[in-house]
Amino acid sequence: MGDTARARVMRLRSVRLRLTRLTALHWLTLSVLSGGALFVVWLWGVWSGGLDVAETCTLLRGQKYDEAYRAEHWREPSQIFPLHNRCNASYDLVPAWINPALVLLALLASVSLVLGVTRLVLALSRTVGRLRARLREREAAPSGDGPTPPL
Repeated sequence: MGDTARARVMRLRSVRLRLTRLTALHWLTLSVLSGGALFVVWLWGVWSGGLDVAETCTLLRGQKYDEAYRAEHWREPSQIFPLHNRCNASYDLVPAWINPALVLLALLASVSLVLGVTRLVLALSRTVGRLRARLREREAAPSGDGPTPPL
């Protein structure tokens, strides 16, 4: 195996170790941040046409505003996803990067939320298990004349 292949393997191991060391707080923070970014990107897409779409199309973007097309596709601008706000059949006011970014951010928020909740449940179950083990040890230990120490 060459030096570059070894270096790649070592980098992958390092990344894997860093990901396994992340706590529930890290994953839940990532979920909240990606959810916030998701909302901001969605608002950017929703308001990309402005308040007056005809004026935005003709004056700002230099495109022909097609009223017949807009009347036929009247539901398109009010959809939550995918976001579209077309001037005509060939030009969309919503930037092309918005919909893929929404999918990726939603996926990131969902996965990090699941991982964060999973880590939290595991940490809580370990803590409860340790407390139960301590209680069992105290109950099994012979009782002395003195008081038992607190947990």
